[in-house]
Amino acid sequence: MTSGLGDAQGLVSAVSGILAGCGYAMGMPHSPRTLTAALHREEDWYVAQCLEVDVASQGPTIDEALANLAEAVELYLEVVDDPAGHITATPLVTSFKLPAA
Repeated sequence: MTSGLGDAQGLVSAVSGILAGCGYAMGMPHSPRTLTAALHREEDWYVAQCLEVDVASQGPTIDEALANLAEAVELYLEVVDDPAGHITATPLVTSFKLPAA
């Protein structure tokens, strides 16, 4: 088990494979699709939130949080009427600076 971001990137790209293998993939205009996850740590857990679908999950490592997120997104998209309609455009994620106090 690792918690490195390099390993995590591989798991994020695995979301594409999961989406492609689902029954709803035919109704999605751009499948397979790579989704974006934002992660943060809360005590002993990593929390992963999908930025294109309003779904989040957690795990004790980054790898497990991303794997759990991929599964949660897959399950969510399996039960909604219009899966493609529940995936928003990937937001622009950037950083900014606050003036020194």
